Order: sequence, then structure tokens, then C-alpha cells
Amino acid sequence: MPAILLKENELQRIIRKIPDGSTVIVSGFNVSTAPEYILLALYESYEKTGHPRDLFIESDSLPASTGRGMDLISSGILETSDAGFIGGIFMPFLGWSKSLQRLVEDNAFPAYTCSIGTMAHLLREMSGGRPGLLTKVGLGTFLDPRYDGGFLNEKARSERRVKSELVTIKGEELIFITAPKPDIGLIRGTTSDEMGNISMEKEGIYGTVFTIAQSVKARPNRGKVFCQVERIARTGTINPKAVHVPGPLVDYVVIAPQKYTWQTGSIEFDPRISGGIIPPELRISEPDGDLTVRSIIQRRAAIEMMRCVKNNGGPVLANYGVGIPSEIPYLLERERVSDNVYATVEAGPWGGLPLSGEDFGVSIGPFAIIPLPDQFNLYEGGIIDLAVLGFMQVDSHGNVNPSLLPGRTPGPGGFPAIASGSPFTIFAGTFMAGGFDIQITDGRLRIVKEGTTMKFVNDVYKVLFRGEYAVRDKRDITYITERAVFRLTPRGISLEEVAPGIDIDRDIIGNMEFKPVVPDNVRIMNQKIFNRGKIGLRQMITK
Repeated sequence: MPAILLKENELQRIIRKIPDGSTVIVSGFNVSTAPEYILLALYESYEKTGHPRDLFIESDSLPASTGRGMDLISSGILETSDAGFIGGIFMPFLGWSKSLQRLVEDNAFPAYTCSIGTMAHLLREMSGGRPGLLTKVGLGTFLDPRYDGGFLNEKARSERRVKSELVTIKGEELIFITAPKPDIGLIRGTTSDEMGNISMEKEGIYGTVFTIAQSVKARPNRGKVFCQVERIARTGTINPKAVHVPGPLVDYVVIAPQKYTWQTGSIEFDPRISGGIIPPELRISEPDGDLTVRSIIQRRAAIEMMRCVKNNGGPVLANYGVGIPSEIPYLLERERVSDNVYATVEAGPWGGLPLSGEDFGVSIGPFAIIPLPDQFNLYEGGIIDLAVLGFMQVDSHGNVNPSLLPGRTPGPGGFPAIASGSPFTIFAGTFMAGGFDIQITDGRLRIVKEGTTMKFVNDVYKVLFRGEYAVRDKRDITYITERAVFRLTPRGISLEEVAPGIDIDRDIIGNMEFKPVVPDNVRIMNQKIFNRGKIGLRQMITK
């Protein structure tokens, strides 16, 4: 039977027994499944007593949003200039915590990263007593040991607590990754019975909660699992099929105040997210206001998706990245074609409307929610049909950098796994960055003020998608901006379409560090994209 810690002083008493230097694994896809209450109690103990200190903190994604979880802790570290609490981190995503990124950039402690799916699968390998993970994800990219190996700063490069090496099996290259097995697990559910059986009925995802508990309990060093819940139920009152973590895997159950049980960064509780209510078909009207650069990109990307639907001969399974891609499902709903594209989100939801921003990871009205490690098998195995992802840089080889720049270290998130596994991929983003002013008037694009930073460069700063591999595997790759559409070909990046009102030499080639392949028959982008009203996506797949 686990200890049920009903009072804050009981939690503090147990936490102070955690040895300095322990490896602590924390669940959390942003705020979803993040055990904020326990995590903050851990830091509070350090602030009061200096212990536990030098913790190596791992996570399946990032247990934070702005001002919450790890972001709140890292902000406190910056304010006090005392980084003794953290001995290192291994996290796939730092994007919602600018303070944590700053600590990493300042070399305050070693920082390692990998794809979200890689972390989830590595934990499963630990759970089975295996020495590490063999994966194709990251080959030829920033995560490849021939390049950066997933090191986010110099302390990591020097310490090498997380290791990756290139191996060849039956003539095929793979990356073999090892990392410290966790001593302490911090997870979250909704309800615990007196035996410690954990259900997750109010959570928007399952995430990697069960896998984390397994990895901590695996031999030879069996660790301790703390689980944050909202409430306690009598033993036997939770349906066995609703138990996500069996009680014998849990050592301590902690009842958290309501403010630490939010489903997402901005949503306290919405039953449509957790399957408590299956909403009727959503009817989203055409939004008010003018067309924007973002909406132009989304509309053109939606047309490309219909090409995939038509080629597939029916509904397709898709993934949307953060930023511009994450809003495309609302456009598909307005056009009444969402039943032809089943959306999946890395954290586990299928169907419904995926949310964006710091609510990313959950969906309104999904028809299924599966554990995160299983979701990533869809991406890494190429089971999905298409993906729409963002980009920060594209180079002459078709390589893509979605997020990493000097002084900017958000980590790869799920991008490497999805980009490397999807057979039909759309990279969607603005053509330039930095203070541009682009207007859409009379069905034409007019550049009032050009951006200050080129995104189509000779060589991207860090490769997270390798164009050469996509060409080799004959995958369908498109790059969509508000003014131009490019495709990846064996000859390189080819300019396929331009927006009405755009001059190829002045507005496109003149703002690229390399010259793309320019065929004789460059087409004008679909005029309907630049006029208000529906594009007619349903007609594109039925005619």
C-alpha cells in the first residue's frame, strides 16, 4: 500500500530524504499530466534546506508552461543565481520556458535533448531492462553523434551523461542512445484509490505516465514513484480497465490543490478534452477580418493536403506541428472536409480539433486517446499519411531547421520523428522573418515592407530534417510560404508556384541565399487563396 500524503509537511518530510544527485523523471506534455505540486515542493525543499541538490531532471517533454512548473523553478534559479538544485537536464522541449532556455545557454548545467518519441521509447527500453535505445530518428541531423549528438551546451558536451553512438546492423545505420535510469518518478493522475491504483479520467492525455512508473521500478535499482492526484477513492471503486498505473508501482500519493490540476496552460477543466463529453459536430464560420499572411499559408497548405487525400483515395491520418500548422484543422472544419483528415497530436489524441499555443497537446472532442509512446510509433513507422510542420530555415539541399538558432534552444520536440517518418510532408512558414509588412488586396499579394532575415539559406544552422534522405526514400516534400511554393526534387529545391503580384527575381530569388531550380512553367497560386470565402476544398477531392 502506498503512503497517502495528505498534508504538505508530510510531503516535505519524504522529499528531504531524496538523495542529492538523484535522477528524477517528471511527466508533462506542457501542463498536461505535469505534477506541478510535487515538482515545486521539491524545489521548495532545496530553497529551505539546500537538499535535495544536483538533481538530474529528465522529462518526456517539458513539464511547464509560462510561469508554471519547470518555468517557475528556472525563473527562481535566475533570480537567486543559485543553480545548485539542478545537476543537469535531459528534455526534448524547452520552448515554453524562456528562463530554462537561458540557463541552458548560460551553461548553468549540462543540457541534453532528443525527440519526444525517442525519450518515450528509451524509457520503455529501461523498463524492460535493456541497455539503451536503437533508433533511426535523428540520423543525419543535429541529434546524430557525427554532428551535435543532442548536446545543447558545452557542459553537456564535456560531461556526456547522455550518450549516443552510431551503429550498423545488417548494413543499416542506427543511433544507439543511453541515459541515466531514473531513481525518482513524479507523475500525475486524477484519482487514486487506497491501494494506489491511479486513473486519469480528467486528464486530456495519458502521455508517458505509465511508462515513467515502469522505468523507475525496473531493476537493478528500484526507485520511488510519487503520483499527484486530485482525490482519493475507496479501494475497488475504480473500474480495473480505468486503472492506468497499478498501485504496486506507486510509493506515495499526493493530493494537490486544484490550481495544480489544470488540463492545459489556459484550461482548468473542459470535459470535451478528456472525453467526458463528446461534442456535436463543430460548426466554425468564416472568421471576420482581413486575410493574413498566416491564413494564406494555411489555405495553400490545405490545398496540398487535399492532393494527399485524393492520392490516397480516402481519409488520411495527419499530424500538425506547432505554430501556423496547428490552426489548419479549423480551416478544414470550415470547409467541411475535416472528416477526410484525421488529426493526431504527439501526446496521444486522435480526431477532434487540436488546440494550439500552450494548450498544444490536447484536442477538443477526440474520438480516441492513446499513450504517447504508442502515438510515436505512428510517426516513426510511417503509419501516418501526412504531416504539416513549421520551419525556421530551409537550405539548398532541402534540409530544415525548425527552431534552433544561436541564443535560441527550444529543443526539437516531436519534429525529428514526425519529419523523418511521414511519407508526405508539408513545411509551412513565412518566406522571410523579422518585421515584414505584407498586405493582401484585390486578390494580390503586396509587399509593403520586406522582412529583415532570410529563411532560405545556403546551409541551415542546425539540421533537424535531412533532405537527402527524403529524396533517397522518394518522399513527397513541399515547402509552402505566402509568396512561393517549392518542392524537393533530386536536383534540389524547385520553385513551383508564386503568389499573384509577386516578381520571381525581386521578391523570391532576390531574398534567398541560393538560387532554386526555376522551371519554365512556374504556376500562379490558386486565386481563391487570396480572396475571402471558402476555397472549395471539398470540390477538389470529389471531382
